[in-house]
Amino acid sequence: MATTLVIRFSSPGDVAIAVPVLYSVADKYPDDQFIMLTGSPGHMMFVNKPSNLTVFPVYTNDKHKGIKGLLRLLRELSPLIRKKQLKVVDLHGVIRSYLFDCYFRLRGYPVAVIDKGRKEKRRLVRREKKILQPMKTSIERYREVFEKSGYDSSLHFTGLFSEKPAKDRIRIGIAPFTKHKGKMYPLELMEKVVSQLSKLPGLQITLWGSKEEREKLVLWAEKYKNTTLVAGQMSLREELFLMNRLDLMVSMDSANMHFASLVETPVISIWGATHPYAGFYGFNQDPTNAVQIDLPCRPCSIFGKKPCFRGDYACLNQITPEMIVEKIKAAL
Repeated sequence: MATTLVIRFSSPGDVAIAVPVLYSVADKYPDDQFIMLTGSPGHMMFVNKPSNLTVFPVYTNDKHKGIKGLLRLLRELSPLIRKKQLKVVDLHGVIRSYLFDCYFRLRGYPVAVIDKGRKEKRRLVRREKKILQPMKTSIERYREVFEKSGYDSSLHFTGLFSEKPAKDRIRIGIAPFTKHKGKMYPLELMEKVVSQLSKLPGLQITLWGSKEEREKLVLWAEKYKNTTLVAGQMSLREELFLMNRLDLMVSMDSANMHFASLVETPVISIWGATHPYAGFYGFNQDPTNAVQIDLPCRPCSIFGKKPCFRGDYACLNQITPEMIVEKIKAAL
C-alpha cells in the first residue's frame, strides 16, 4: 500500500481541473492513500471524494507562507507521510512545489513533476509567427504525471454529484468576473446580455461573483426581472451545490467555468486574450460553446495578465452581446 502526496497549491481553477484525474486514480487504487495539498478555499471543492483521499489545506498567505511556512507544513504533514512507500506527484511545477520535490528526492522518494509545455505556449502567444494549434490539455498533463508514478490515469469521473435535481424553470448563471483584464468581457456589454436574457420567458438568471464583486451586480439584480444575486453569499461548496441546479453557466475563461464543469453544467465561455488551444478548456465541455473572434494578434497571453499591445482589447470589445445571447439560445 503506497501513500501518494499530490501537490497543486493554486489557483482554484487549476485545482478544479485536477479533480477528475485525482478522483479517477483514487477510485482505481483503493488500497493506496492519496493526500492532496491545495490552497484554501480550494480544498472545499472536494465534494463526495473517495474515502482514500485526504485533502490537506495549505495557507500560503498565512501560516504556510515563505520558507518557514513550508517547513511548518512539512512538520504538520509528517504524521501522514511516514511511510516506506511514499510517492510525490507535483501537478504545480513552481518554485514552492520544487522545494517540496527537492526535500523528498533527497530522502530517496520518487517524485514526478508536470511538464507544463512552456515553450509551446510561448509559441502560441508570441506576436509574430504564432503556431496556432491545440496543445495538450491540463487534464492530459495531469494524467501524465500520475502515469509517471505508475498509476493508470484513465478517466471515469463524470461529476461531483450523482444526478441533477428536477427544476421548474430554466436556470442560467452569469459569472462576469475574472482576475485579469485580458479575460474579462466588458461589464457594460455583459449587462446588455443580462438585459436581453431577462426578457426571455421561463428563464431564471443568477449573478455570480465574490464578496468584493457583489456591489457591482446589485443594480443588475434590482433592474432586471427574473434576476437574482448570489455573489458573495455562499461558501465554495455551497456554490457547487447551486451550480448543479443550473441548466447553463455563462463565464469567462475563469474558475467558474471549471467549477461548473465539475457538476456537469454546460458552460458558454467567453475568450479574449487567452485561447482554448492553451489547454485550459473546461472538462467535458462542448468546444462549440466557446465565444471568441479570430484576430491575428490573438491569443497574446496564456493567463490574460499581459496588457493589450493594441490598447483596445478588440478580442473582447468586438464580441457583441447578441453573439453571446444567440450562443446561449442554441445551447438551451
